[in-house]
Amino acid sequence: MFTVATVLSALELGFIYALVAMALFLSFRVLNIADMTTDGAFTLGCAVSATAAVAGHPFLGLPLAMLAGACAGFVTAFLQTRLAVPSILAGIITNTGLYTVNLAVMGFSSNVPMLKTKTIFTAAEALLGENAPYKLITAVGITVVVCAVLILFLNTRLGLSIRATGDNPDMVRASSINTAFTITIGLCIANAMTALSGAVLAQYQKSADINLGTGMVVIGLASLIIGETLFGRGGMWVKAVAAVAGSVIYRFIIALALRANVPSECLKLISAVIVALAIAAPALKSGMAFRSRRHNAGKEGRKDHA
Repeated sequence: MFTVATVLSALELGFIYALVAMALFLSFRVLNIADMTTDGAFTLGCAVSATAAVAGHPFLGLPLAMLAGACAGFVTAFLQTRLAVPSILAGIITNTGLYTVNLAVMGFSSNVPMLKTKTIFTAAEALLGENAPYKLITAVGITVVVCAVLILFLNTRLGLSIRATGDNPDMVRASSINTAFTITIGLCIANAMTALSGAVLAQYQKSADINLGTGMVVIGLASLIIGETLFGRGGMWVKAVAAVAGSVIYRFIIALALRANVPSECLKLISAVIVALAIAAPALKSGMAFRSRRHNAGKEGRKDHA
């Protein structure tokens, strides 16, 4: 069904997009905030990384993209915590403003081609050889390191404060912890990871486009929820593995849709359907179980009357 090239491509993209799933895990699951900055932060990472790579600094483009993403997260957090803007609206406002920022970073051009530009992947090819799966090794290495650092951070005192803020902000305030600070740190880290994902993708496909981040929230949520549905909810390491696995599975679903000659214009609709089904899965499962119990109870009642 899948060729070796298709499997490798799905794995590579799955690990690259897994950073977005981990970012949404931090904002959506840990902080309990629906952060809509994701689309703009992803494109921002693409733009910064591509611009740095074209200037001859592909490796520097990654930390610069993370710094830019953290700045976007800071703006969203500032709007939410200091100006009392609702979290969803704060993300939408930042995301709207980032469109112009991203254009400016790309020199007010809608795309940045990188066909003859040296990237982190060409460096990996030179190091490992063209016959090695250097793209997959690079993507896996970056994602594993970032996920490990995130989980270790969430187990520090500050990380535990961030987790507590998402669980019970009133209790955290009663403990003299500044929730505005923890929310700001959490959103900065989440958007830095999203921007890193965009930075790696731009160098992976050797181009950056102003529309690359469109629908990234849906893709990240689909990956996150698929992983949670399959793995359940365990400790932090289980959740990290679930997010990565969900992202890889999502890419295989998309690859399968493409193999079935589904028009590329329909992929966003497929993503939305996957998210809706994954979110509704627990309710559908409990509803089916309830109907089954009611049906069995009805059969037993009819037997008793007979």
